[in-house]
Amino acid sequence: MAWRGWAQRGWGCGQAWAQPAGSHSCEELTAALAPPRLLGRRFNFFIQQKCGFRKAPRKVEPRRSDTGTSSESYKRSALIPPVEETVFYPSPYPIRTLIKPLFFTVGFTGCAFGSAAIWQYESLKSRVQSYFDGIKADWLDSIRPQKEGDFRKEINKWWNNLSDGQRTVTGIIAANVFVFCLWRVPSLQRTMIRYFTSSPASKALCSPMLLSTFSHFSLFHMAANMYVLWSFSSSIVNILGQEQFMAVYLSAGVISNFVSYVCKVATGRYGPSLGASGAIMTVLAAVCTKIPEGRLAIIFLPMFTFTAGNALKAIIAMDTAGMILGWKFFDHAAHLGGALFGIWYITYGHELIWKNREPLVKIWHEMRTNGPKKGGGSK
Repeated sequence: MAWRGWAQRGWGCGQAWAQPAGSHSCEELTAALAPPRLLGRRFNFFIQQKCGFRKAPRKVEPRRSDTGTSSESYKRSALIPPVEETVFYPSPYPIRTLIKPLFFTVGFTGCAFGSAAIWQYESLKSRVQSYFDGIKADWLDSIRPQKEGDFRKEINKWWNNLSDGQRTVTGIIAANVFVFCLWRVPSLQRTMIRYFTSSPASKALCSPMLLSTFSHFSLFHMAANMYVLWSFSSSIVNILGQEQFMAVYLSAGVISNFVSYVCKVATGRYGPSLGASGAIMTVLAAVCTKIPEGRLAIIFLPMFTFTAGNALKAIIAMDTAGMILGWKFFDHAAHLGGALFGIWYITYGHELIWKNREPLVKIWHEMRTNGPKKGGGSK
């Protein structure tokens, strides 16, 4: 009977337990033990006791990277890494998550073009010295005894036979291959998923917008992107120059990822993205806009040719349809954002940004010429 009475007072007024003689009801015990209500009915939940079992608080589970079950959401593309165990934490106010990426996009784009302008200035200054150094190197090679089968000489010969555009994108391709190899290291999987895939629900928002531009999980994905980049490298560098091309390419990767962020927040699909497709779409769109009558062909069907202008229209139409209809194999929003940025830059951006770099170059020239002043103040 003692155990039954303890259970009656501790667990509540259940029908299965008989109430001992002389005991009080649960409501009477509650009224006697509760402190006086000094704050009115608004704060009753601090002092009021309930009879019966207390309901456990509901746990708020973090959202997965996409809607639906894991077997459905991660079968959408073979180009992304297997991230079934990766948990993303979308903000309760998704629009606010775009503020930091927006500032990062604007700031990084400005820094990229400013650095490219300074890089071009320094390149022009050193061009004369490089010319004389090249003449001296050729003279030394002519009097130096030649070695048969010199591997270094063959590499130099191959490098010198490349166009300026091909030499420029060689570093980009090497960076992509290096990151692709990092994906094969099991101990780096978490780091790669966090910093080399972009998603507005990830804890790292800004740095993946740039790093994911050099990230490929699938060998076919990387090979296709690098082949297109290599094919258009000579044309785009002839149009923009080496320095301006690098600024456009890096900025395009960040801008296309920001457009992808906006689309993912609007649709509620927070799946991760990676790849250089957005930046390469900018290159392709810029060349097709500048040379719309150029002839293009598909690698496996070289007998079918079409104009660059028609190819650009078809690509934009396909990516627009994919974004509206929710196709999940590619990040169509990033593709569309990159293509629109390439069209805008060739049409307006070159005049607005690159041709107005002279004030920055003058400031840099004065800093290099005058240097830090030594001594006291002005006279």
